[in-house]
Order: sequence, then structure tokens, then C-alpha cells
Amino acid sequence: MKTPEQLTDEFRSNGLKITPQRELVFRILHGNATHPTAETVHATALETMPMLSLKTVYQVLHDLRALGEIQVIDVGTGANRFDPNVGEHHHLVCDRCAAVHDVTLDTSELALPKGQRHGFTVTDVEVTFRGVCAPCRAVPCRAARSGVVA
Repeated sequence: MKTPEQLTDEFRSNGLKITPQRELVFRILHGNATHPTAETVHATALETMPMLSLKTVYQVLHDLRALGEIQVIDVGTGANRFDPNVGEHHHLVCDRCAAVHDVTLDTSELALPKGQRHGFTVTDVEVTFRGVCAPCRAVPCRAARSGVVA
């Protein structure tokens, strides 16, 4: 994702008004590798701008996506996540805390068997690895304590 200053210029060049709310969301997302939800971006923004609405955050995120500056990803954690890393990469997701990390993986050799294509022409591959992160492994989950293993 571009710097907040570059995003300001890009928004202006696309006829989009620059507001303090937009600039704040730019700063929150810049360098953010946590793949935040809109609600997380909103909660962070409220610390600086208590009157900022969640609707405004969603609109800024929508505008950033339309300009190709963020990706919207659904990794099965219950809410869309926003990824400022628009380069080719895949994800590693913790099944306990829903942390998401970028991973690079060469998928050029990955091919869908012809009998499984169902008439599709494959144009993209998304890989999501699931597991339990180190911090979550260090703390037994309730299910494991009750004898049920997740």
C-alpha cells in the first residue's frame, strides 16, 4: 500500500475529497500487517477521532479497494479482513485467535486436475493455511481442558 501522502495524492487525482477521517484510516492501514477488520480499524480510529462512524470507515475502505490499494479477504474468521499488501501472497490463519499472516508461496506448479475443472478456466489461486499460532498453543483452550481436542 502506498504511503498516506501518496494515497492523499491518488484520492485527489481521482476526484475524491481528502478529509481528516480518510487520512486517519490511511495512517492506520499503512504498514499494518494484521489484516484488520473494518471494526478493528474503526476502534483504532476512535482513539484519535471519537466521533468517526463505522460507516465512514467502510466507505474509505471501499474507496481504497476500488483504487486497488487494499484487498478484501475472507479467511473464514467471520468478518472480512482488509489487507494493504496487494502483492501476490497467501495467508496463514490461526483457528483460535483468527490472526492472519502473509506467506509467500510459489503456486506456478500447482494445477487443478482436468477432471476437476468443471469447465472453468483457472485465473487465480488462493491458498490459506490453517492451524494454531504459537501464542495460542502456549495457552490451552477451554475445549482441550475439558477433554475435547479442537
